[in-house]
Amino acid sequence: MSATEPVRAGNHTAETEFILLGFGRGLWMEMFPFVMFLVIYIITMVGNTILVLIIGTDSQLHTPMYFFLMNLSLLDLGNSSSIAPRAMVSFLSGSKAISYNGCATQFFFVTFFLTTEGFLLAAMVYNRYSAIRNPLRYPITMSKWVCIWLVVGSYICGCANSMVQTGFTFMLLFCGSNEMDHFFCDGPPLISLSCSDTFVNNFVMFTVCGLIIVSTALITLVSYVYIISTILRIHSAEGRHRAFSTCTSHLVAVTLFYVSTALMYAQPTRLAFLYPRKMVSVFYTLFAPMLNPFIYSLRNKDVKDALRRTMSKKCLKK
Repeated sequence: MSATEPVRAGNHTAETEFILLGFGRGLWMEMFPFVMFLVIYIITMVGNTILVLIIGTDSQLHTPMYFFLMNLSLLDLGNSSSIAPRAMVSFLSGSKAISYNGCATQFFFVTFFLTTEGFLLAAMVYNRYSAIRNPLRYPITMSKWVCIWLVVGSYICGCANSMVQTGFTFMLLFCGSNEMDHFFCDGPPLISLSCSDTFVNNFVMFTVCGLIIVSTALITLVSYVYIISTILRIHSAEGRHRAFSTCTSHLVAVTLFYVSTALMYAQPTRLAFLYPRKMVSVFYTLFAPMLNPFIYSLRNKDVKDALRRTMSKKCLKK
């Protein structure tokens, strides 16, 4: 049986491929997204790769904060690479078909990277809380092994959720229309194509994603309440400004991440018409990974100094 030959399942024909409609047909609707995705992907790859290399090679950046940032950049690289290249090929070639297995693979990795990033962001805010709330105990609270286990735990939780979501979604029977109004294989549009009873799947997605988003967001919120209360007790205006400046970028990025993912995954399916799903998806899958290096680190003095040291070493070798 060929890869695209339909499989009979009772009175239905099970789909073995999906059609990702993307943003529409026509030269303008194909070329504009292609150019936009290409520019975003190049900036994402360059910015996050530079950040990973600088943090990995400069010993002065071997601290908990930059260890978490390096892993965040690795997740952003993986997330963008699991979506953008395949979408660009589709825009450029006009071939919108993706195989059943290819769709399942993409769905698994997108879910894995996004879930892991949510847990990692919570770990990062806990790190900031520990540094500001009790700086004298910070080296013990955030020791090397604590940081490693927080990161490893984030990856394990991301993998577990991805396995659950992928298993439940691709146990469904897909028949009838195979056209998905999206530019990558995502949970809500996939479930909407199924001719099976999707109550359990919608319940699992809403419950599990809701619990993950609410729990990690709650950790973030409680940590920032303690952080802000601690900062306000600092007598020096310069000290308060410095402390606030270290938290502002992270708070903005975390808020945008949780709001966009909550709109996609933690809202009942019947309310999906209230917002443009694809536009929200573009933001948290492509724009956020592109902006993160600039929001977090490439404007940071320590990173700039490390970049200068790296460039100076290369110039001296020449």
